[in-house]
Amino acid sequence: MAIVKPFAALRPKTQFVKECAALPYDVMSSEEARKEVEDKPYSFLHIDKAEIDLAPSVGLYDDEVYAKAAENLRTFEEKGVYVQDKEKQFYFYRQIMDGRAQTGIVGCASIDDYLQNHIKKHELTRADKEQDRIRHVDACSAHTGPIFLAYRDNAELTAIIAQQTQNQPVYDFVSSDGVRHTVWQSDGKQTNARIEKAFAQTDALYIADGHHRAASAVKAGLKRREENPNFDGTEEFNFFLSIIFPADSLKIFDYNRVLRDLGGMDKQAFLAAVEKHLGKVTPYNGVGQYRPERLHEIGLFVEGEWYKVRFHERLVRSENPVQRLDCAILQNAFLTPALGIDDPRTSNRIDFVGGIRGLAYLEERCKQDAVAAISMYPVSMEELMQIADAGEIMPPKSTWFEPKLRSGIFIHKM
Repeated sequence: MAIVKPFAALRPKTQFVKECAALPYDVMSSEEARKEVEDKPYSFLHIDKAEIDLAPSVGLYDDEVYAKAAENLRTFEEKGVYVQDKEKQFYFYRQIMDGRAQTGIVGCASIDDYLQNHIKKHELTRADKEQDRIRHVDACSAHTGPIFLAYRDNAELTAIIAQQTQNQPVYDFVSSDGVRHTVWQSDGKQTNARIEKAFAQTDALYIADGHHRAASAVKAGLKRREENPNFDGTEEFNFFLSIIFPADSLKIFDYNRVLRDLGGMDKQAFLAAVEKHLGKVTPYNGVGQYRPERLHEIGLFVEGEWYKVRFHERLVRSENPVQRLDCAILQNAFLTPALGIDDPRTSNRIDFVGGIRGLAYLEERCKQDAVAAISMYPVSMEELMQIADAGEIMPPKSTWFEPKLRSGIFIHKM
């Protein structure tokens, strides 16, 4: 079962929401964020990446940054840009990108469900990144970035979403990247109770994206528990802001690779090594780039030519759901033994490219700072959930979700 609660969101007035809504703090650099907020005094990046309002010499993790984030949040409230709803409720958030819609329920998930693994993870987190968001949440006394969660099919939640999204939306706008964002409020306590009951009947929730934000929100909540030893479990700090989607509505994009060298081999030796370690190499004679058409297949671009590579049968037989992933097979069967790239997270010989950039971008990279590129077949939500159910961890850079959830539409005050 999962505990999901309604909450009284702090959210922008309608006339400000398009400007306030911003991409997550961790998908852009400080320099990119400074440019993004030009002529946008109420962009949520002023809160989520408050260093952009300080001198460039100020460190990203300086105390000033967190104090500025809290100050900016207070200022946005004082100016009436953000107003808190009077009643606790759920919200419904729909994104439409390239004609595909995904609609999630906005509420607050339980830190205890996270700790007891009712909210399942599939990635490791880094302590330094956690500490940054813990300090941010603590300074703002609010959850400012929603956690992207998913659930397996639930007929009752499907029916509720269909019903509630027939009502008049409170927001409906198109962001600069062409994604349409529409938000509705739940229509009362009876609907809220139905939603809580339906989530209580789900087996688990799954983190799709936002592992660091989730871990930080939980640890910030535990810190508040230590500071308030007489807590009874109903306080807002026991819950964290989440947007929860039906898994079958989500799309995971490919997460591709570029190589900065061929391990000292020329092209022919490199292709021979691919054939030996990984799978059959076939020249691609089609138009444009080669996008893998099925599992256990990759595209390979080297010296201006595309090839398709079908993995050897012996490589795809593992009973372990992690070892069956294409990115794990690529790493274990080829990148490590043939190229000596042991840890892709730290190696400067490999880089990762989200599929949203397209395959033509891989060719461009091979003209700039790389010599070969690998196009991947995307991981499925079912694979992700199977791995989380097994208590396993996915390899780094396995999944890329689009569209990204916007921060700044909903804030959960602790």
